[in-house]
Amino acid sequence: MPVNPQILGKFEHAQRVLETPPSEHPLHPAKLPSRNPTPSFWIDSSPDANPLAGEGSQDPLPSEADICIIGAGITGVGVAYHLIELLNNASLSLEHPLKVVILEARDFCSGATGRNGGHLTPAAFLGFAQRQALFGMVEATKSYELEQHTTSLLVKIIEENGWTSDIDLVEGGHINLLFTEKEEKEANKDYEMARQAQLNLDGIEWLPKEIVEEEYGATYAAFRAPGHNVWPLKLVTKLYQHARAHVGQYASLSLHTRTPVTAVTHETANNCSTYTVVTNRGSISCSRVVHATNAYASHLLPFLTGPNGIIPTRGQVMATRASVGTDQIKTSGWGGNEGFAYWFPRPVKNDTEKPLIIIGGGREAAEPRYELYVDDDSEIHPLVGEVLREFLPSVFEGKYDPESEPEMEWTGIMGYTKMGDPFVGPIAGLLATNPERDLYKKQYIAAGYTGHGMPRAFGCAEVIAQMILAEISDKEWKEPDWLPQRYLTWNRRVE
Repeated sequence: MPVNPQILGKFEHAQRVLETPPSEHPLHPAKLPSRNPTPSFWIDSSPDANPLAGEGSQDPLPSEADICIIGAGITGVGVAYHLIELLNNASLSLEHPLKVVILEARDFCSGATGRNGGHLTPAAFLGFAQRQALFGMVEATKSYELEQHTTSLLVKIIEENGWTSDIDLVEGGHINLLFTEKEEKEANKDYEMARQAQLNLDGIEWLPKEIVEEEYGATYAAFRAPGHNVWPLKLVTKLYQHARAHVGQYASLSLHTRTPVTAVTHETANNCSTYTVVTNRGSISCSRVVHATNAYASHLLPFLTGPNGIIPTRGQVMATRASVGTDQIKTSGWGGNEGFAYWFPRPVKNDTEKPLIIIGGGREAAEPRYELYVDDDSEIHPLVGEVLREFLPSVFEGKYDPESEPEMEWTGIMGYTKMGDPFVGPIAGLLATNPERDLYKKQYIAAGYTGHGMPRAFGCAEVIAQMILAEISDKEWKEPDWLPQRYLTWNRRVE
C-alpha cells in the first residue's frame, strides 16, 4: 500500500504558514499550560513514572532567591544541573551559596519534553545545503555540532551514573526513510556538502530500497545514522535528582511544581535591580530569572508573540501496538515524511511480546494552520489522529493492523520559531533599541526548539549556565566552539 500522497511534500508550505500569523484571529500571548492535558504515555502509563510530579507544591515558597528558573523541563532542569556542576568545579568567593529555585506550572516535566520527547538523536546532515545557503558553512556545521555535543554529553552522563536501564536508554541507530526521488536527491546533496565541510559523518550508512524492503519491510531508500531513544521524563527526573544531591557548598536547589508564574516585575532600589516572580502561591524576589518555558514564553514575554517570536505549536503522539514481534521490528528509531513523522519501538520484556510503537507527527493534516498558534494540549485533532493511524500500516505492509486503535493518544505543545532555531542568551539582547531593555538585563532565555528539543535543549541550558556564572564572577563569557552564533539573542532581535 503506497503512502498517502496528501501527507507528503508540504514542508515548504508549512514554512510559509509559519511566517504568516492567522488573519482570522488576532495574535495573543500564549496562555498558561492547560490544567487538564491529555494523558501522555510517558507521564501517565506508569504509576511511578513521575516521582517528582507534585514536588514542593505544598511547601512554602521562599521569599528570596538568587536565580529563579521558570520551567521544569529539560531546559530548566538542565540550567540547574550545569550551574551546579560549574559551581562545584570553579574557585569562587561567594558571600553565600546561590539559592536556585525551579518553578513549574503543572506537574514536574509536563511540557513538550515530558509529553512528546524520546528521540535522543542528533540531526545527521539533512538540511545542510539550505543552512549553508542561508547562514554560511561555519554556521551550518555548528548546527549539527551542537546536537552531537548535546546528545553525546547526555549519553555520557547516563552511562557514567548507571542510569541506562532506569531511563530505558536504547541504542540502535535511527533510520530516515526517503519517500520520493526528490527527497533522495536532496539528502544526497546535503550529505555531499556536509562531507565537503568536514562535518562528522561517522556511522552514516546508506540503505538502498531493496535492503530496506528485505530487512524492514518498507519499499523506500533510506539512511541510518547513530542515535538513541529514552523515556524523557525519567531522564529529566534523574538529572534533577543528581543536581539536588550534588549542590555542594556553593548552591542550594529547590523545586516547586503546580506553581504557575503569572508575572515577572522589575524593581530598582539603592542602585540595585531585583525581579519579583509572581505566582499563584506567592511571590519571590530574585536577582536573575531564566525563562525555560519554550512554547509558553510569550505569556511572560509578550513581545515574543507572533511569527518573529515563539509560536506555540501542538504536536500529536500515539502509542500503538505492532502486529509482529521484535524479529521484524529491528531498529530503535525512525523518521520520515520530510520530518513530519517520527516513531520508535519501546523495549520489550520478552521475545514473544509485540512492541509498542510511539509515533508522532501528522500535523500536515491540520490544514491550513498545521496546528501552529495552538497552545491547548487538553484535546487531540481528529484528522491528525487519522494520519497517525494510517501511517505505519501504509509504510510497513503487514506489520501493523490498520483497524487497530492506539493504546494511548495525546498532544503536547512545542515552541516554533521562523528561523527554526532557538533563542539563547540574555533577553535584553532581543531588545537592543527598546528603552525597556534594561528591565531584562539579568533575565535569560533558552526556548524555541521547533520540535527538536531533545538534542538541543540540554546544550542550550549549558550555555545559559555558563553565562550566569560569568556574570556572577564578573568574567567574560567564552562562547563554546559548537554553538551557532545565530542562536544568541543579540543576533536575533524581535522588536
